[in-house]
Amino acid sequence: MSVQIHVENVIKKYGDNVIIPNLSVDIENGELFTLLGPSGCGKTTLLRMIAGFNSIEGGQIKFNNDVINDLPAHKRNIGMVFQSYAIFPHLTVRQNVEYGMKMRKVKKTIMKKKVDDILHVVRIDTYQNRLPERLSGGQQQRVALARAIVIEPTVLLMDEPLSNLDAKLRIEMRSAIKDIQKKVGITTVYVTHDQEEALAISDRIAVMKDGVIQQVGKPFEIYLRPKNIFVASFIGHSNVFKATIEVLDKKVYVKFENGFKVEMTNLVDTVVNGQEVKVSVRPEEFTIGENGFKGTITSSTFLGKYVNYTVNFNQNIIEELEGNIEFTQDLNTFSKIFEVGGSIGLELNLNKINVYTADGQTSLIKGVN
Repeated sequence: MSVQIHVENVIKKYGDNVIIPNLSVDIENGELFTLLGPSGCGKTTLLRMIAGFNSIEGGQIKFNNDVINDLPAHKRNIGMVFQSYAIFPHLTVRQNVEYGMKMRKVKKTIMKKKVDDILHVVRIDTYQNRLPERLSGGQQQRVALARAIVIEPTVLLMDEPLSNLDAKLRIEMRSAIKDIQKKVGITTVYVTHDQEEALAISDRIAVMKDGVIQQVGKPFEIYLRPKNIFVASFIGHSNVFKATIEVLDKKVYVKFENGFKVEMTNLVDTVVNGQEVKVSVRPEEFTIGENGFKGTITSSTFLGKYVNYTVNFNQNIIEELEGNIEFTQDLNTFSKIFEVGGSIGLELNLNKINVYTADGQTSLIKGVN
């Protein structure tokens, strides 16, 4: 039986070094919840606090209504899947999966049925008599997953489980993990630094930076409406423009450094005339047109359905000093492929772009914060 996880004002310190200053988040019963962020942001530290491997210097962690701060790791009924498979090389697949149940002294008849069931769920039943050395990386990770789930933990914790696999296997295994998690229905906390992986498997994502959660939401919410520039830049790619608010005849415009301006109807009511802002535009949120930004194509990458371009502007209109942006062209929409060295005009999909305060910390789109 899975549980809700309540993390309330937790603090993690190593001496005087504060890793997690004051973090709160609720993880729902049965959901696949991902902690996403760059290396050193505290995501694995938080996972280990939930597991009981790290101490808690402040706040509480609850499973449902039970505080587990002082509960030893082996009494938390948690399943763990690590970056390294951590399976026993001298035991067969079946023996590896049985191991945790033997330690719990489960009856042989019950153990056989449960192991048979989980081997079938993770699709390694045909390999049950093989030693790990005869398995691929993906198959070994399935063994580790089966061993973690078969003991019927209340929570499954996964720490960068796919980072040792090649690109093709990672895609295959992230689909498998999502399918298996839904079949079993266990509350799962998943740690990764891979944005695409997080978007593909998660029910919800918490984006972390410096021990602080920047945003929690469903994958499409975080991608389409990031709460700040960090999230916008970390999840996928964003081109960041410098601009100013212009209020004219009760209409609100965003005016860019090159004089191009667009009317925005979805900004919060607190914006004022002359306010400096930053505008985040994803590569696919540009449209081709003559009234926006004009630049020169410096590189292109053909990707079949899409072409990615790098475009250079002479004007100082974007945040990055190099003056380049990325633009993605959908060939289902456009038939012409632009040549390197050629000129291009870009306009904006106003329903998709995001506008932030000058410091990049707060979204100015209605309903985001």
